[in-house]
Amino acid sequence: MTQPRILIVDDEQAILFALSRYLQKRGYRTWCAREEEEAAALILHEDFDLLIADLRLTGVQGAEGLEVIKLARHKAPTLPVILLTAFGTAPVMAEARNMGVNLLLAKPQPLDFLADQIHSMLEGGARA
Repeated sequence: MTQPRILIVDDEQAILFALSRYLQKRGYRTWCAREEEEAAALILHEDFDLLIADLRLTGVQGAEGLEVIKLARHKAPTLPVILLTAFGTAPVMAEARNMGVNLLLAKPQPLDFLADQIHSMLEGGARA
């Protein structure tokens, strides 16, 4: 069986490193991006089985994570998406739900819980 491919988009290096290492130890292949442009390039050139995106990225105002999700969903409409945020507002969360985000989580989340959610989404075929 091929290893599921996960793109993690977060501007916090420590989160990228910890989550990537944790998921790799559990058999996933991970790609990491710290900014919207880097994530966009990866989305355009790679195929992923799941996207984990932070809502806000450094250096840009607003909800950059939603733009990353829009691009990913344009390429792969059924791609499972987990949106992480410490700054979610009701209108942004509503927009995320309308975009079909599979799971909205507040930061921080225990890695075991996040890994369980990822496993359920990938193994259970949870696609928006």
